[in-house]
Amino acid sequence: MSVPDYMQCAEDHQTLLVVVQPIGIVPEESFFRIYKRISAVSQVNVRDSQRVLYIRYRHHYPPENNEWGDFQTHRKVVGLITITDCSSAKDWPQTFEKFHLQKEMYGSTLYDSRLFVFGLQGEIAEQPRTDVAFYPSYDECETVEKRIEDFIESLFIVLESKRLDRATDKSGDKIPLLCVPFEKKDFVGLDTDSRHYKKRCQGRMRKHVGDLCLQAGMLQDSLVHYHMAVELLRSVNDFLWLGAALEGLCSASVIYHYPGGTGGKVGSRRAQGGSLSAEAGNRHRPGALTSNGINADTSAEIGRAKNCLSPEDIIDKYKEAISYYGKYKNAGVIELEACVKAVRVLAIQKRSMEASEFLQNAVYINLRQLSEEEKIQRYSILSELYERIGFHRKSAFFKRIAAMQCAAPSIPEPGWRACYKLLLETLPGYSLSLDPKDFSKGTHRGWAAVQMRLLHELVYASRRMGNPALCVRHLSFLLQTMLDFLSDQEKKDVTQSLESYTAKCPGTMEFITLPDGLKLPPVPFTKLPIVRSVKLLNLPTSLRPHKMKSLLGQNVSTKSPFIYSPIIAHSRGEERNKKIDFQWVQGDVCEVQLMVYNPMPFELRVENMGLLTTGVEFESLPAALSLPAESGLYPVTLVGVPQTTGQITVNGYHTSVFGVFSDCLLDNLPGVKTNGCTVEVIPALPRLQISTSLPRSAHTLQPSSGDEISTNVSVQLYNGETQQLIIKLENIGTEPLEKLEVTAKTVNTKEKLYGDFLSWKLEDTLSQFPLKPGKIATFTVNIKVKLDFSCQENLLQDLSDDGISVSGLPLSSPFRQVVKPRVETKPINPQESSKVGDFSHVKTLEAILNFKYSGGPGHVEGYYRNLSLGLHVEVEPSVFFTRVSTLPATSTRQCHLLLDVFNSTEHELTISARNNEDLILHAGECQRMAIQVDKFNFESFPESPTDGTQFANAKQLEEERQQAKGLEINSKLDICWKIPSLKREGEASVEGVLNQLVLEHLQLAPLQWDILVDGKLCDCDIVVNCKVGDPIPLEVKLTNWSKHSVGPFALTMTPYQDYQNGVHNYELQDAITFVGSNTFYIDSVKPTKDSVYFGALLFLYTGDFYLNIRFHEDNCSRELPLSWFCLPSVHIRAMEPTVQTKL
Repeated sequence: MSVPDYMQCAEDHQTLLVVVQPIGIVPEESFFRIYKRISAVSQVNVRDSQRVLYIRYRHHYPPENNEWGDFQTHRKVVGLITITDCSSAKDWPQTFEKFHLQKEMYGSTLYDSRLFVFGLQGEIAEQPRTDVAFYPSYDECETVEKRIEDFIESLFIVLESKRLDRATDKSGDKIPLLCVPFEKKDFVGLDTDSRHYKKRCQGRMRKHVGDLCLQAGMLQDSLVHYHMAVELLRSVNDFLWLGAALEGLCSASVIYHYPGGTGGKVGSRRAQGGSLSAEAGNRHRPGALTSNGINADTSAEIGRAKNCLSPEDIIDKYKEAISYYGKYKNAGVIELEACVKAVRVLAIQKRSMEASEFLQNAVYINLRQLSEEEKIQRYSILSELYERIGFHRKSAFFKRIAAMQCAAPSIPEPGWRACYKLLLETLPGYSLSLDPKDFSKGTHRGWAAVQMRLLHELVYASRRMGNPALCVRHLSFLLQTMLDFLSDQEKKDVTQSLESYTAKCPGTMEFITLPDGLKLPPVPFTKLPIVRSVKLLNLPTSLRPHKMKSLLGQNVSTKSPFIYSPIIAHSRGEERNKKIDFQWVQGDVCEVQLMVYNPMPFELRVENMGLLTTGVEFESLPAALSLPAESGLYPVTLVGVPQTTGQITVNGYHTSVFGVFSDCLLDNLPGVKTNGCTVEVIPALPRLQISTSLPRSAHTLQPSSGDEISTNVSVQLYNGETQQLIIKLENIGTEPLEKLEVTAKTVNTKEKLYGDFLSWKLEDTLSQFPLKPGKIATFTVNIKVKLDFSCQENLLQDLSDDGISVSGLPLSSPFRQVVKPRVETKPINPQESSKVGDFSHVKTLEAILNFKYSGGPGHVEGYYRNLSLGLHVEVEPSVFFTRVSTLPATSTRQCHLLLDVFNSTEHELTISARNNEDLILHAGECQRMAIQVDKFNFESFPESPTDGTQFANAKQLEEERQQAKGLEINSKLDICWKIPSLKREGEASVEGVLNQLVLEHLQLAPLQWDILVDGKLCDCDIVVNCKVGDPIPLEVKLTNWSKHSVGPFALTMTPYQDYQNGVHNYELQDAITFVGSNTFYIDSVKPTKDSVYFGALLFLYTGDFYLNIRFHEDNCSRELPLSWFCLPSVHIRAMEPTVQTKL
C-alpha cells in the first residue's frame, strides 16, 4: 500500500467503500453533479433491522490499496458505480464492454456494481436490467438516490452472508491464512499443521470477522471478535495483525463513545440518526425488541462495559498498535493513517500535547518517494491537524511548507495560485492579518521577522501569478505595518520595489476580491508621513465672520448655571466630535494644519495631499510636499473651499506616496491631537480689499485687542497740517457688498490731540453701493494732526519789552530778533541734556480704521466682516507758542492776545490770523504777534459737577470746561501757517496754550452793561454826535448772564473833558446839566433777565465830553468781583445847532 488516505478517521472502519467513476468522455461538471447526489446517500437503514450501513464514496482509488482489503475490510472496494454518456444505440456495446473492463479492475473484491447511462433512449433503454440504469439526461434522473439505496441493500446482503459464513465455527474446515501483499512470499514453505500457524490463522480470521461485524452494524459483536483476535495474535507474536486488531478495537470503541464522529465536519455521517438513536435507546433498555420482537444484535448488552475501551484506553491501544506497525517497513501508510486517526480522537478529548506526539511521529514516518502533489497533501493535512489541536503556529509552519511545495523547482508548471492560497491560510497562525486596522492599536503581536518573510513570499507569489495589484497591496501592507522593524536598507529596497510595481498598477483604496471570495482591505499609508496633530485654522482676521449682536442674547440658552458638570466634561473628551467655536465661510479658502514627520531615512515625496470631509460639499485643493530624511515635526497646511453651508467634519486626509493612493482617517490614527474636527460653514460673504494713496508702513500696529491689521500705511505731516487719504474699496469676492460701517480708534499714543484726527463723509461712498464683484469704490478720509503747540518757557530766551516786534500794534521802532535755544544760561547735566532744547522732536500718532461690511447670503443670516487699516503718522513740529498774554483794548468787549511764535522748522514760514497781516518767520526765529479779539461768553459751559454729571469729578469738569473754551477761542482766531517752499500749510491751535489767567481776560463779564446815548450804543471809539440845547436820551441796560440774581445797584455818571495831556476837567456844571438825577438806581435782576434805567443830558456848549461812571459801594457790589463792573466808555461830541433860514 503506497498511497495514504489522510482524511481517514476511526469511524471509517465501519464503512463500505464504493468507487464512483466515469466511463468514456463525461463532462466533469455533469459527473460531479451526479457524484454529489450519489454521495449524499451515505447511510441506509437496513430493512427489518435496526442496523445502519455507512458508505464511503471515492471517485478515485488506487488498485494497490485494494490489495489490503483482507487486512482491514474498510479498505476493500465492495461496490462500483460507473457513469457514462451514450447517445446512440450503436455505442452501447462498446460502453458496456468498458463497464466490464472497469469491474475487472476491482473484480476480486466487488460485491456488486451499477452502470448509469445518460442520454440513451429507445429499445435498449427499455429493457429491464438490474445492473444498468438508463436516464434521458443529467437533468431527468429523479430515481438516482432510490437506485443507490437498492444498490446498498444488495451490498448488505453479500456482506451479511460473508459475515455469517466466516463467523460460523466449522471446526472440521481448515481456516485460510489471510495475508497482506508483502507477506505472501514469507509464508512459502511454512508448516501449515503447526499449532502456531493455526493460531495465527484463527487470530487473523477472528480479526477479519470483527471488521465484517463492524461494517454490518453489529458493534458489540465486533468488540468481542477484536478482543479474541488480540489474545490469539498476541500469543503468536503476529505484531502486524495484532496492531490491526488493536486498531479495530479502538475504532469500535471510538464509534461507541463519540457517535458524532471524529472527522470534525458539520453534518457528519451519524447526524441523520439511524442507528444512533436506536442504539442509544438500546443502551438504556436492555433486551429491547425490534419490530419482529427479537433484538437483531445478539450481543446487544452482554459484556458491553467489559469489551468497550475507555477513552484513556483507546489512546493507549492506539500507541501500542502504532508501535507494532512501526516494526514493518511496508506498513508505513498504515502507521501514518493510524497516527492521524489517533490525533482526531485526541482532538475531541482536548489532549493537545499527546496529539502533538502522535503528529510528530507521523512527520518522521518514512514513506516511499512521494510525488509533489502527495507532499502538498501530506503537509496540508498535518497543518490541519495541528490547527485542530490548537497548535496554530505549527499549523502555519506546515501550511507554508505545503505552499512552497506547490512552487517547487522540480514541478514543470508551478502552482503559484495554490501556493498563494496556502500562504494566505498561514497568516492567522503567525498572528498576521491583512487588515491594517489590526496593527494600529496596542503592541505588535507575533514574530515580526517571520511575518515580513511571509509577506515577501506573498508578494513574490502574486508577481508570479501575474497580479501586480496584489503585489502592490501586500508591499503596502508590509511597509505600513512592519515599518518599525525594517532596517534602513530594507526600507529603501521595499520602497524601490513598490515604486516599480505602482508604475504598472497604482495602489488604490479599493477592496481586492480574490477568486475564493476573500476581500483584501485597502492599506492607507498613515505612517508615510506620520501625523501627530491636526488643527483646523480660523480664517485670517480680515476674513473672519462676526455675528451681529441680538438684543435677546443668543448665547444665553447654551450656558449652564453649574460651575462644573461631569456630563459636559465627558463630552469634551470626545475631541474629534467637538465643534469648534469659529466658523468657515462658503466659497472662501479654509486651512487645516497638520504636524507631520518623515520616519524614512531618505527624502519623502508626498503628492496629491488633500482633505477628506463629510457634511458639506467641499473642494479640496491638493498639495505636494517633500520632507527631508527623518525630519522633525513639520507643519503642513492643507486647503480647500466649502461649496455649501452647514456643518463640515474633517475626517482625515488623502495622499499619494510611492504611487499608492491612501485615504487616512483620523479615527484610525492613534495618538493624534486635534482641537476638534467639526466646524460650521456659514453663507457666503463679500471680500473687501483696500488700497490707499499712501505708501505702506514698515511699522506694524499691535492693537491692545489683539486684532490683526491687514494693511499699514504711513504719512509724515507737520503739526496742524491736514491731508486727504484716498482709500479704494475693491470687492474681490463673489457676493455684492451691500453694507459698510467705518469707525476709527487712536492707539498707542500719549499725545494730546485737539480736534478730529480722522474725519470722513460716508454718504459719498455708500452712494456707490451695492458694490458688485470686481467693482471699486473710493472713500476719502481727512487726516488732521493738531497736537499741543505750547513750548516750555525755559526752552527759549524771554523776549524783553523793548526787544519785540509786535504785529498789529503801532509801536514806533519794531525789529525782528532771532532767538536760539537757551543752553548756556543754566548748567545742564547729561541726563537733562536730551530734554532741554529738544523742540524739534518728531511725535508719532497711530490709528486704526475699521471697516465693518456685509452682503450676500451671509448678510441675510446676520454675519459681517471686519477689515482694519493701520495708519502711522509721524508729526513734525511746525510752530510753537512760547508765551501767551493779553492787553486790554479800547472796548470793554475786546482785548489783545499776545503770542510769542517760534518757527521750529528748517524752512521760512508764514503765520497769519483772521483779520491780521501775515507774519514771516525764518527758520528758528521767534516773534510776537498781537491779535485783537472779541471777548467770549463762557457761561453756557457747565460750572459744577451737578450741572455736568457725565464728568467724574470737579477737576475733570474744569479740564473739560477749559478745553471747550480753548476750542471756541481757537475757532475765532483762525491762526494758520504756510511753508511756501514746500507748498504745505496747516493750522496753529492755541487750545493747549491758554492758561486760566488768559482765559479770564478773554471772558466777558457775567454782568453785561450797555449804555445808549441818543439810542446809539457807546463803546470803544464810537463818538455820539448831539446838538447843543437839545436833551439827549441816556439809557443804562444791565443783562444778567450769571446763574444768580444780582442787584440792586447804584451808579453815578460824572461828565469830564480830556485835554490829551493827562489832565481831566470835571468842573463842567456850566457846560452840561442832567435832566433829572445823575445817579441811576437799578433793581435786582434775575438770571438771563435785563433791566433798563432811563435819563437825559443837556449840553450848553460845544465840545468833546466823556462820562465817568462810578458804582456806589454797598453790600451787593462788594460781593461780586470787580471785573463784573466793566462799563463801556462814553464819548459825546456837542455841536452847534443848525440854523434854518426861512425863505
